[in-house]
Amino acid sequence: MPTPRLRRSRLPLALSAAALLVPLATACSGGSPDGSGASGGGQRLRVVMAFPPAQAMSPYGDDAVTLSRLAVIEGLTTLDKNGEAKPALAASWKRDSDNAWTFTLRDAEFQDGTAVDPAAVVRSLNAAQAASPKPRVLSDTRLTASAPDAHTVRITTADPDPLLPQRLANPSLTILSAGAYKGGRVDPAGHATGPFTLAEVNGAVSATLERNDTYWGHRAKAPGVDVTFVADGTARANALRTKAVDVAEYVPISQASLLGESLVHAFPSARTNGLSLNTARGVFADPAMRAAAREAIDSKALVKGVYEGRADTARGLLGPGVPWAAADRTAPTDRAKAAGRAEVAKTGQIVLATYTNRPELPEVATIVQQQLEKRGFTVKQVVRDYAQMEADALGGKYDAFIQARNTLLDTADPVSYLASDFTCDGSFNISQLCDKRVDAAVDKAASLADTDARHRAEMTAEARILGADALVPLVHERFVQGYDDGRVEGVALDPMERTLITADTRVG
Repeated sequence: MPTPRLRRSRLPLALSAAALLVPLATACSGGSPDGSGASGGGQRLRVVMAFPPAQAMSPYGDDAVTLSRLAVIEGLTTLDKNGEAKPALAASWKRDSDNAWTFTLRDAEFQDGTAVDPAAVVRSLNAAQAASPKPRVLSDTRLTASAPDAHTVRITTADPDPLLPQRLANPSLTILSAGAYKGGRVDPAGHATGPFTLAEVNGAVSATLERNDTYWGHRAKAPGVDVTFVADGTARANALRTKAVDVAEYVPISQASLLGESLVHAFPSARTNGLSLNTARGVFADPAMRAAAREAIDSKALVKGVYEGRADTARGLLGPGVPWAAADRTAPTDRAKAAGRAEVAKTGQIVLATYTNRPELPEVATIVQQQLEKRGFTVKQVVRDYAQMEADALGGKYDAFIQARNTLLDTADPVSYLASDFTCDGSFNISQLCDKRVDAAVDKAASLADTDARHRAEMTAEARILGADALVPLVHERFVQGYDDGRVEGVALDPMERTLITADTRVG
């Protein structure tokens, strides 16, 4: 198999929706007029994704989720619909002690023809642990992998980690062949194990996937996937409506009623849209100002005005997509008294930022700006593509940042989300929060093996975080994916957002 190549585009990210639809109508045909592809065995899939690659398809950032949703990469484990760990590249595992586990590998090979052996697993996991910045899923633990024999991998953690099997299903802990680690960066193209091989990436515009005919599981039903990245949600919906694509990721709420029930598939979500407030510098370093911002927010107005009722009002960090949370929720602790309107009006301008990739968020930002201004704040909006904003958001350059965050994405348990987003050493801490009481609460939750006890401890940590007003919950989303259910089969509707295209996805 020839080594797949990554080709960087010279086109700017800020292309118009019309320009981005050109690849949908042409490049996605798979090289034949009817889209059937050169290789037999069915029609190529045409998929439009919302988020272009932000880190050249590195597995250590959000690009890993894209690769997982496109069935390119795999880890030692996978998750079922309830968030329980199931075998993937590991056929089985056992816990040897509080800090050590043994994983037995299945017989599989990488897309470049080399074997999935213990040495490859050790290399991949230790590389992820050493990566900078560290993947979010490793923000609350440290693991070390070794190969005791030709069939097993031993993984030890610095502290007891009852969630290790779930953690290893995270896309950032994908297992890649030795060829992925050459040239100073990690390149998954042709070096993963999934049912589809990443064959080509055209910058932030498109990607080509080919069927992996040596996949250890059952052979993919589609011969390949032609992917286009389109940040504009209306353009994605139009591409689906005109049948320029088979699957459209994240259909905007505003387009759902226009598309009709046969093209729109809504399902429960573990995603909370929140207003992260910069606790380290600027206006919101003052807890009284954060409290004033929190009091200004009207979640019901957002649900009605932006989401047309297709979302749930804010209940906390964890919404209805985490069904056990409501029963264990406790009131926020140690909240500051909110500053009055006159005091707020004396502060300088704040920068409120969000991104275009989720079409509702700019609308949310407009309403949030109006709510904050009613409270006395002077607000400037910054709205761009997410890839252009992530580094600044993580660097604390905005006073307030509206983001949509899947609270179960990292380990299918919110403890990893709490650790990465709200602890002093968290790798995705946009609010810049550093509160030893929060750290202690999260650490306690992470140490508990009993599921019910861990859930109660997580809600105690939630109360601490909400008490600090590091994040103001706005709404809890419901996902809307687009495809014609009379023509397309096997699309995964996953509340944890790790899967979309699978080996079973096909055009009928």
